[in-house]
Parts: sequence; structure tokens; C-alpha cells
Amino acid sequence: MKKQIKYVFAVLFFVSFLSFGQKKNDSISKRMKLVQPKYLEAGDSIAIVAPAGILIQREEIINQAKELVESWGLNVIIGDHVFNQNNHFSGTDEERTSDFQNALDNPSIKAIWCARGGYGSGRILDNLVYDKFKVTPKWIIGYSDITAFHSHIHNLGIQTIHAMMATSLSFNPEETEQSIETLRKVLFGEELSYNINSSEFNKTGQAEGILVGGNLSILQNMLGSVSQIKTDGKILFIEEIGEYKYHIDRMLQGLKRAGYFNNCKGLIIGDISNIKKNTTTWGSSIEQLILDVVKEFDFPVLFNFPAGHETDNRALIFGKSIMMNVKSTTSEVIFK
Repeated sequence: MKKQIKYVFAVLFFVSFLSFGQKKNDSISKRMKLVQPKYLEAGDSIAIVAPAGILIQREEIINQAKELVESWGLNVIIGDHVFNQNNHFSGTDEERTSDFQNALDNPSIKAIWCARGGYGSGRILDNLVYDKFKVTPKWIIGYSDITAFHSHIHNLGIQTIHAMMATSLSFNPEETEQSIETLRKVLFGEELSYNINSSEFNKTGQAEGILVGGNLSILQNMLGSVSQIKTDGKILFIEEIGEYKYHIDRMLQGLKRAGYFNNCKGLIIGDISNIKKNTTTWGSSIEQLILDVVKEFDFPVLFNFPAGHETDNRALIFGKSIMMNVKSTTSEVIFK
């Protein structure tokens, strides 16, 4: 009889343990699903703000950006301090914070489009109050230095848009056509998927996970802060401009040591532009450099995704689940 009782208790404990484990996994799964801001509709408002670099003689291009957004049936609100100048920055930290805070808190504004990157976003991240934003999230749009916002807001549990900025309209209109169209599609909630000509360096395979990432320098800069993202079970996107190959290797090694690749599901490489020449040659391509960093990890790697500092800068939704199918011919990135 005692043996039977012990057996019953053992079975109940095992069932309870499995149930707890399932609940724990379900809880983790729910936590990984980020809040999606509402897609825009005609009549909604979008703010243009400048949280980073200075805008010198850029009034015309910002007006072009305003006209573009208005052609989509949206209203535009330009930050009060967008054209201010404070050494490197478009206004003081306090002025840039004020514009961004007003855009976060204004209930009529449904998206915040950053005028440009450069440097400076990380200086105001901790000055902002996100209480109202967390209750009624809105899209944050930009790339490069705006990766600081992508990372920080990802940790608040909200999706963001990695895409062209207002000053990107200064590029050749024909070459930015896809940048503009994919941004419009994302804002209005249209289906988003990409077919990419495969690189000979691709590491083939399939993966599914939440997309995170951005500019490599900024991701590395966020390490050790509350804005550092976790990549467990996620797909990482990176892009970079104007660095030596050894700088790129150093930053990737930093991410590696921080555990970025340990449980990563996949890696997407955007534009690695304007690589500087060092007096001592690196000795391999940038693609091989990246493959060498992640050689011990068993996840697919997709090169040549058209996003970053080039004119063709396709929109990506960070915090949204994607399926990547990396093949030797044409590869796919599909947002789910």
C-alpha cells in the first residue's frame, strides 16, 4: 500500500512538474511577443524630430519629407528644435529630449520619424519618460544611430521600424524607390516579404524568430546598459559604415563575448559600406571575417540584405517574427 501511495505521489509530482514547465515556457513565449503599434490610416499624424546629428541647410529636404508623408494622406508635425544647432547636435540634449518627449506623449501622433542619425540618440535615452508611450505605443522610425532607440524600446516590449530617415530623400530618387515604398507599406500594415539574391558566402538553412539589431557600432555601445538587447531565440540583423575591418571584427568579438550568438537563431547582414583601408591589410573579405566570428554556431547567415547606409534601404520591423530561408539561389525573408 505504501509503495502504491509513493507511486501516486511520484506521478502527481511529475505531472505537476511538466505542467509548471509548460506554463513557464508559455510565459517566456508570451514575453517574447512584442506589442505592435497601430498601423497608420489616412488622417493620422507623424512627427519629424532630430534626436541626434545637426541638420545644416536641410530645410528643403525636410520639407520634401513632409510633402511625401502628406501625399500618403498623413499630417506632419515638425519638432520645435529640429533645425537648432549645438556643436555636433541638432540642439542641446534638453532640446532634443523635449521634441522627442512631446512626440511620445502627444496622443494625436501615431509615428515618430527621425530626421537623421549621426550621433546623439544615446545621450537622451535616459532623459525620456516612456509611461504614456508604453500605454499607447507608436512607431519609431530610423536607422544608424537610431539603433539606440530600437534597442531601448525593444526592451520596453514594443516593435519599431528600421528604415530610411527624412534626410534619406537627398539620395537619387530612382535608387530610393524601394526604401520609400517599403516604409509606406510597413506604416500602413501591408504584407512585407523579401526575395534576396543569394551570396556565395551565405550559410544556408531556415530559421524563425523575432528580428532585432541595427547598426553594429551602436549595438556594441549598448553592451552592459539597460538598452542591451537579448538575442536568445531571435534573428540578428547588423549593418555598418565607415569602419576598418579590424574595427568590425573587434565589435563582433565584443558581441560574441557578451553571448549575442550563443542562442541566436539566425544572422542577417545588411550593407557594410565604405570600409576603410588600414596600412596592415586584414587578409580576407568582410564576409569571411563575419563567418569566421560565428563559425562554431549552427545558424543560417544571409549576406547582402539591402538595408543600411546605402540608397536602397528596405524597411524592417524590429520585434516582429520573421522566417528566413537562406538558399544557394534566392533567399527569403518573410514577416509573419
